[in-house]
Amino acid sequence: MSMWKITKLMKVKPKSPILIEGLPGIGNVGKIAVDFLISELKAKKIYNIFSYTFPHSVFVNENNLVDLPKIELYYKKMPKNDLLLLAGDIQPVDEVSSYEFCEKILDIFQSYKGKEIITLGGIGLAEMPKKPRVFCTANNKEIINKYKKDTELNDKIYGVVGPIIGVTGLLLGLAEKRKIKAIALLAETLGHPLYLGIKGAREELKILNKKLNLKLNLTKLDKEIKEIESELIRRTRDISTVSKQLAFKKLSKRKETNYIG
Repeated sequence: MSMWKITKLMKVKPKSPILIEGLPGIGNVGKIAVDFLISELKAKKIYNIFSYTFPHSVFVNENNLVDLPKIELYYKKMPKNDLLLLAGDIQPVDEVSSYEFCEKILDIFQSYKGKEIITLGGIGLAEMPKKPRVFCTANNKEIINKYKKDTELNDKIYGVVGPIIGVTGLLLGLAEKRKIKAIALLAETLGHPLYLGIKGAREELKILNKKLNLKLNLTKLDKEIKEIESELIRRTRDISTVSKQLAFKKLSKRKETNYIG
């Protein structure tokens, strides 16, 4: 039995395509960015990818039914370089399946005569950044110069991050073996497992919008940032109130104990 089920949904003939990967990771920065691209550009799904190496779990959907985890590849025709957008619920969790997955994606990309790859991710910080910086690394200096020009992209990443784990990093290394230029854009975000790095995703989208001439309207994302920030402030306030109440109760008990003793 094959461990991989890759289903082609429609035939396309991309023109010098660029692959943009955004699978779940730190702050889900890459996932938020690519999901936004798919929605705003109205990209068409061309591949379903399923594997028995994916996490052994299902998701409960809005209809209170279950969905198996999946990864999908989307296509969008553009004036210059067409786009292939890699999105999904999860990414492979172990070393072997992560390598296998990246090789299969690169096989598909090369079949379309792909030109370059952009992977998106986050850099986890102890505190939420007010204005996240976006760092980059690549398998080729030329592609760094291309995306750094006229943007605030920071290529001084050595010492800022350790190993880049998972598809976001592996695609760069494996693409180099095939002589495909690839770059990773990594935005600062809060390194909390429940935090959504929408601000970081927005900074990455600003760079992509400018360099790839996507004509995106980022107003929707701004609205989501405000909603999530206000919710986060509310929760922090509630937690602070509860903490104060607990502290007051402990202090009261202590006083009672001292008095009785």
